[in-house]
Amino acid sequence: MNLSAIYHRPESEMAYLYDATTMHIRLRTAKDDIASVQLIAGDPYTLWGNLEFDKFYHAPQAMTKILSTSLYDYWQISISADKRRLAYAFIIQSTDGEQVLLNDKGFGQANPETLDDMNTYFRMPYFQEIDRFKAPEWVKQTVWYQIFPERFANGNPQNDPAGTKPWDSTDHPGRFDFYGGDLQGVLDHLDHLVALGVNGIYFNPIFKAPSNHKYDTEDYYTIDPEFGDDQLFKKLVQAAHERGIRVMLDAVFNHVGDQASQWRDVLENQADSKYADWFHIHEFPATYTPTNDFEFAGDATYDTFAYTPHMPKLNTANSEVQAYLIDIATYWIKKFDIDAWRLDVANEIDHHFWKAFHAATTTLKPDFYILGEIWHNAQAWLNGDELTGIMNYAYTGSILDYFVHNRIDVQTFINQLNDQLMHYRASTNQMMFNALDSHDTPRLKTLVHENMALEKQVLTFTFLQPGVPSIYYGTEYGMTGENDPDDRKPMVWDSKYQDFEFYQFIQKLIAVRRTFSDVLSAGTLQWTHQTDDVIGIRRIGEQEQLLGLFNHGQKNFDLTNYQQQPVIISQLADNNVLRPDEFVVYQF
Repeated sequence: MNLSAIYHRPESEMAYLYDATTMHIRLRTAKDDIASVQLIAGDPYTLWGNLEFDKFYHAPQAMTKILSTSLYDYWQISISADKRRLAYAFIIQSTDGEQVLLNDKGFGQANPETLDDMNTYFRMPYFQEIDRFKAPEWVKQTVWYQIFPERFANGNPQNDPAGTKPWDSTDHPGRFDFYGGDLQGVLDHLDHLVALGVNGIYFNPIFKAPSNHKYDTEDYYTIDPEFGDDQLFKKLVQAAHERGIRVMLDAVFNHVGDQASQWRDVLENQADSKYADWFHIHEFPATYTPTNDFEFAGDATYDTFAYTPHMPKLNTANSEVQAYLIDIATYWIKKFDIDAWRLDVANEIDHHFWKAFHAATTTLKPDFYILGEIWHNAQAWLNGDELTGIMNYAYTGSILDYFVHNRIDVQTFINQLNDQLMHYRASTNQMMFNALDSHDTPRLKTLVHENMALEKQVLTFTFLQPGVPSIYYGTEYGMTGENDPDDRKPMVWDSKYQDFEFYQFIQKLIAVRRTFSDVLSAGTLQWTHQTDDVIGIRRIGEQEQLLGLFNHGQKNFDLTNYQQQPVIISQLADNNVLRPDEFVVYQF
């Protein structure tokens, strides 16, 4: 038995309250090393003055091996406790018959002396609802649609900035070009989103800023005049809500733009500025040496986002900065009734700030969604008192590596996805934001070299995953684009450039996701047919099951055994055979 591979950590993603009365408990073991794991658990106070029982624990319960990686197997059990408190340990038996007990003191033998000593058990002292990671139910039902406001639609040419270019979806934007997109344009096209089936809008920043992307915030309380005003935005949110569409705004709290009044005051008054401690300034004067690309600094005397001197980093450890940013966050909830914040560069901001942010926003709206931009393992932010979910780049990156870039084989692919899923609570995985492309990446159609069969396959596979899917504006009409700024082309509203067949596919895929949202958001996940040619994913809910088969190999796969099952969505030339780049999703 490989004892060094066996691992459990209480009050973490390995032992957590899933709902008000149910705990999920997990154990990690070496791959293919363990034959069985049993949980032995009970109320540690059972014997206090109670002569009816001679043991505080119940009969051992078998745990289920739920997922595996190249190195480990993961076991899980759901358990409840009448008194909402639990002491528990594990009885582990290896494939060669060896047995050990794992409790809070380490490894030992499962004999009467060790089993009766309740002080050696792992503990969940009390099931407190306040400690549970909250997964807002509405998020599980949502299919997001990301809008880059400057490029979605020009509804009001009167607010176009100087030098606005004609709307041309075939154009290749420069980094500093403007096309006149605004909030009126979004309002004018809400019915397009309803027809498509999406029920959540994720807006890139809409606040006053000099750039087209608006990540260099000048004023967090003001909608950029090139986009509209408060009255228009309030009308847009209300119209969206009337159509069952939630609204998520993008907040940049890691840094401000160099036109922000606080930074302008620092540049004018330097160390004497009342905002001098709002930033990370190492020495005065606050200066930088420009390089050939004016966006990047050589030797700035202050911290910035990346090496961009025009985006000085905020000191969120400063209590005044905290109060200022939290006031902004709550202002947009109270005045405009937004449903979510997407938080730029969330991993570079203090944990204690996000805890205060979480408390303030969820006090106003208990089911508020807090989405962080974090590209790596985010366990530290996802314990229920900071973020609700993250931009799930590690997960979707593996999907792209397998289906699109062909960098990994099928077993490595499954190992990577399983590893990601085991980083987090099941309720956390349900909140992850699964985007295959965005304003920060090349468009999916470009990544697949315009192989529309492959694009459909990748999108469908992603829509079957835990977490919530997102469509980048224009994907439904087959828009292309290399990396920034080419991925930010004006939306294709001219029908002669629209791929209507692909629009119908996206429309159907979204309908499938929303129809089966319960099983796809919270159902069990199992992998099948892990061959060089076909990968299968089974999602198992309380009432139904779905099975998706995806051929990413070079050989045909016989579907004869599945012909009696209803097809939910597919891409098949022949119902009897799954050819390369084809897929099918059955209902059981």
